Amino acid sequence: MAIEQLIEDLRKGTGLTRAQAASALGKLKDRKASKALIEALKDPNEGVRSNAAFALAEIGAIEAAPSLAQLLRDPEEWVRKSAAKALGILKAGTAVPLLVKAIEDPARIVRKNAIRSLGQIGTPDALHALKRASVHLDNSIASMAKEVLLKLGGD
Repeated sequence: MAIEQLIEDLRKGTGLTRAQAASALGKLKDRKASKALIEALKDPNEGVRSNAAFALAEIGAIEAAPSLAQLLRDPEEWVRKSAAKALGILKAGTAVPLLVKAIEDPARIVRKNAIRSLGQIGTPDALHALKRASVHLDNSIASMAKEVLLKLGGD
């Protein structure tokens, strides 16, 4: 399907059609879709927001990092998870402070992706946050952080 048609579907289709279009645009890895996908991060449908977040990471749209970072506060955990994952894939160093806050997210899937993304970003601030998280009072957070540090060769 042509990118123009997918962008049109993303903007004007049903919820399911918009979500599918966002996913398909990510798989195409065409940067021409960046603007429409960034706009889709504000879609009322959580499936569209979630798929658009991941699609932006797939196409390498680092310019979307500020908008993705805002999604870490979304009411839907799957949207927050996708935003956290996308920020790590994009190695968005500017998102480190918000990813650190996401370590305390009520949803385990969000915490896991925030911790993993800090490891992918790998800046000194991100690694410092992982080291702090490795001694967190919540054992699940501490063990996830230790696992990421171990993979990075840290202690």
